[in-house]
Amino acid sequence: MSVAQGECRAIVGLNGAGKSTALRVILGMLRPDAGRVLLCGRDIASCPRDVWRRVGHLVEASSSYPELTARQNIGATARLHGADPERAEGAAERMSEMLALTGWLDTPVRRLSLGTRQKVGLVGALAHEPDVVVLDEPTNGLDPLAVVGFRDLLRDVTRRGGAVLVTGHHFDELTRIADRVNVLHRGRIIDTIAPEEPGRPGGADLERVFFNAVLAADQAALGPSSGGSSRAGRLQDERKES
Repeated sequence: MSVAQGECRAIVGLNGAGKSTALRVILGMLRPDAGRVLLCGRDIASCPRDVWRRVGHLVEASSSYPELTARQNIGATARLHGADPERAEGAAERMSEMLALTGWLDTPVRRLSLGTRQKVGLVGALAHEPDVVVLDEPTNGLDPLAVVGFRDLLRDVTRRGGAVLVTGHHFDELTRIADRVNVLHRGRIIDTIAPEEPGRPGGADLERVFFNAVLAADQAALGPSSGGSSRAGRLQDERKES
């Protein structure tokens, strides 16, 4: 799998498929069992600090200093990435407005809701204007207005040539933001989908392709006499519930 400059790629999979693990391997938080990860053309095992400074990420519940304000947390993250303070502050103000976070910037993080903390984490990941963005289920907890603003933030990143990798569960949302969608199942990429019209809500189509790919992978691995049909039934039930 590769993500090109100016591209937004998504990874979708069932719970436990390995989405978060894949992102942690890409970010050097976990060692890969095989293969290697290249970041800006450099093996992550030997990437210098200046390469990592060009990366913005949010791969788990937003970690922050609870006693500091949202603004202070965002500023601290920008400084860790070596960003120009004034430039990062201006970017953070603009992004906060897009996510409806402005009114909470001077509130201690411990007093914020989980959704608002997620906004803080997203602005912190993007305020230093990174070239590579890695986000694990970034819309979790976001209100509808913030989701729309988040889409615009990602478009800003790709327009200036940044590469974006996100995971998610909401098929309609993925087709709105991603140029390509990788289907991850049991730790392996089993299909790659290119939505015909990335800007349109095509979740139902993507959902059908996703479940067909998962069913085919399970049936190929287990065989018709090893529970493949019962697995198919469970997945069809999941489709009806989603």
